[in-house]
Amino acid sequence: MRIQSQNGLSERLEAQQKAKQALLQKFKSRPGPDDPEFQKRQAERRAIAEARAAREAEKEAARRAEAERLAAEEAIRKEEERRLAEEAELKRLEEEEARAKARPKQIYREIAAYAEARAKAAAKGGRR
Repeated sequence: MRIQSQNGLSERLEAQQKAKQALLQKFKSRPGPDDPEFQKRQAERRAIAEARAAREAEKEAARRAEAERLAAEEAIRKEEERRLAEEAELKRLEEEEARAKARPKQIYREIAAYAEARAKAAAKGGRR
């Protein structure tokens, strides 16, 4: 079971009033904005905030510089890939052109070989 308080209503109200007075006294005893200690703490907080902002700005500048460096490397890599692709395409076109030039010679060789074979066959007696 719960033990009931022995205090009466007036005693409880008095205790409540004392607690409120203590809180009010505590609030009033706090230093105000013109207090040197308060101003010192505010200055320290401002200095910390400024230092934090400076560090964040440095980090952001470093991130931007890194992003620019990576973009430049990517651009160089893409340019190199494009150059290699152009070289490969030129080489392929040169080989194709060389094959196209060699093709008529090959055809003439095949025609000459065919004619020679027909001539040998005709010399042997050909068809009967």
